[in-house]
Amino acid sequence: MTKRIASFSVQFSWLAPRANVVRQSNARARLEAVLLSNPVITLTTDYGTTDHLVGVLKGIILRIMPSATLVDISHHVTPYDLLDGALTIGTAYSYFPPRSIHLVVVDPGVGTQRRPILVSGDQQYFVAPDNGVLSLVYDREPNILVRHITAQHYFLNPVSNTFHGRDIFAPVAAWLAKTYQSEAMGDQITDYVRFALPKPKPADAALKGVVMRVDSFGNLLTNFSAEDLPAEMIAAGKIEIEVGAKRIEKFVATFAQGPAGEPVAFLGSSGFVEIAVNKGSAARTLGANRGAEVTLKLA
Repeated sequence: MTKRIASFSVQFSWLAPRANVVRQSNARARLEAVLLSNPVITLTTDYGTTDHLVGVLKGIILRIMPSATLVDISHHVTPYDLLDGALTIGTAYSYFPPRSIHLVVVDPGVGTQRRPILVSGDQQYFVAPDNGVLSLVYDREPNILVRHITAQHYFLNPVSNTFHGRDIFAPVAAWLAKTYQSEAMGDQITDYVRFALPKPKPADAALKGVVMRVDSFGNLLTNFSAEDLPAEMIAAGKIEIEVGAKRIEKFVATFAQGPAGEPVAFLGSSGFVEIAVNKGSAARTLGANRGAEVTLKLA
């Protein structure tokens, strides 16, 4: 009897890995069903939150797709600032589930001839004006397809000259969440607008960079990346960065390691070198704002 049981186990042992594959496949199918029935739509705008604009976008989306999960990435992008918008969405989108739809409305050219676009990445979708606000997404997504949104039957009617977020972008994002038929929105284009993020420039034994953003803590986000830092600087915890007439000489793993009141440099979560003051504002301490020149000494 024992021998027969052992023989039975050997004969059918091949079923175990197949069962695991089936369970994994079923789990993926269930996850896809959840994502389709409760699609994630994120919102990134420069609208602020003191008036009705953001609420209207959400109302339009929920009227078309009531089961959508809405996530605010930020509504405090610097007004009209395409670089700030590009940094905001470019450093956030990859942390969302596959098939998320990102509505990005930073649109100083609203009502002009600039095009509304739908961008399909490897796992994410983006609905935005064609003004370069998705430039960091283009840099980080290896395979993208950009469509000019021309399917006007998805728009609200009439379309306002000053509120395309309400009348074009929000309804398109919502209808996309219902069907995921991106090809129905318009034809593919290749001449979409993009701009290069400012790159550090060599200058003698140094690199000249710039402050790209000042966050709500007063931290200065520079355009230096990890590749710009000599390995010995990181290992020694010493650096020489000049912001105006002020010098930063300590490189730390996190701002909490900085002495009180002293500016330090560190590699931030977005992949860029930042300057901070522990429990203080580097912007105030250094008297620096966005656009300030930053010099990294290499020797």
